[in-house]
Amino acid sequence: MINSALDIVGVVEATSRVLRERILNGTLPGDAAVTEAWVSAEFGIARPSAKAAIEQLVASGLLVRTAHRSARVAAIDADMVRDVYRTRARMESMALRELAVDARIPAAAIAANDEISALPPRPDAATVDPDIRFHTALIDGIESARTSRMYRTLLDETRLCMAQVQDRRLLDAHDIAAQHRAILDAVRDHDGDLASRLLHDHLGSAEERLVDALSD
Repeated sequence: MINSALDIVGVVEATSRVLRERILNGTLPGDAAVTEAWVSAEFGIARPSAKAAIEQLVASGLLVRTAHRSARVAAIDADMVRDVYRTRARMESMALRELAVDARIPAAAIAANDEISALPPRPDAATVDPDIRFHTALIDGIESARTSRMYRTLLDETRLCMAQVQDRRLLDAHDIAAQHRAILDAVRDHDGDLASRLLHDHLGSAEERLVDALSD
């Protein structure tokens, strides 16, 4: 049953949030069915509310619904990973070029990368959250609410990719931090082209590791 604290933010939003967390932490695995009847029973809510919560997650790409089938957790594959990461690269590349014009370095990007730098020099799942915050800060730095909102949809799918790959220890923490610093240095030097190239190399490396992990 949804408790009173969750009721405050609304039944649909609360249910959607909990389902999202379960999908992104792997509790609900790829291709798992998420039916209106199950959601209604699991959270003690009416079927219309369950349907609305499911539709929110379908819109974000975490659930998929096909004709005559219940919604299911999106099952990732190599094509999805490549599309998500390359779309991210296009959006972030645009943001870096804009930031480089005025050599704007988002403070949130520096703070997130400092967290990564403080981690031991080895692959560590603890890099995931600050890494995502670093990249989000680049997008937020151009101060476009609509761009930020669109980008966050991609981040849900990025986390979904990681949730469905058992080994999330993709890159050494210090390597990630060094790559981030190089990107920021290029922005600081007004070199949007270099920042864009470094970004494509950085995201491309993570993309390939995720694709390789899927084939293991």
